[in-house]
Amino acid sequence: MSGAVGRVTPLTIAIDGPSGSGKSSVSRQVAHRLGLAYLDTGAMYRAATWWCVRQGVDLADSGGVAALVAAMPLEMGLDPLDPTVHVDGTDIAEAIRDSAISTAVSAVATNLAVRAELQARQRAAIEAERTGGFSGGAGVVAEGRDITTVVAPDGDARILLTASEEARLARRARDVHGADDAAAVEATRDQVLRRDRDDSTVSQFQVAADGVVTVDSSDLDFEETIAAVLHVVATVTGSAAGLSR
Repeated sequence: MSGAVGRVTPLTIAIDGPSGSGKSSVSRQVAHRLGLAYLDTGAMYRAATWWCVRQGVDLADSGGVAALVAAMPLEMGLDPLDPTVHVDGTDIAEAIRDSAISTAVSAVATNLAVRAELQARQRAAIEAERTGGFSGGAGVVAEGRDITTVVAPDGDARILLTASEEARLARRARDVHGADDAAAVEATRDQVLRRDRDDSTVSQFQVAADGVVTVDSSDLDFEETIAAVLHVVATVTGSAAGLSR
């Protein structure tokens, strides 16, 4: 796999950030260029939300939600070029991006028992990539809200990818509406800011914790952001991995 020469393996890269910071698309490319697996932990919370809605549970029933999620038959495909999400054999990669799931996901993601369950699964997925898995033991890029602080606090590289509110709203508007004009930005504002506000009650992703390096992508394009993240990885791991690409 690319990028495997000249660095210590296995490699765990943890990337956190608010909505619209670009962490998912950047994390996928970083994983691809370094020959690592890619774990989208946000998709796991979306999958849990889809599962609970599908089963008809009241999302306000914290105990019922937690019990359902504990039994959820979730399979995450960790190929950064083709990440997949299956629950009970059903491909839900597109379904979990539906606006109804986006609106409901905070109710599930702020359930502490759900977080404990999914964090345990995330740690297991990270550990599996240290000895085998998709990467063959090369490692993983895991991204989300609390990866640098809770799920993988001992990660080899821990990064907070952030951007100004203006930049984040414009990016999300382009993703959702295909445009970043005033109307499109306004249509995404409540969802983006409310999700960040809700999630900030159970995880800290606005300010870098000790040992976490901040990358501000407000004035960077996509390739520049990837390069900045790869530079951090190379610097903190003492490796030239990825810098020549």
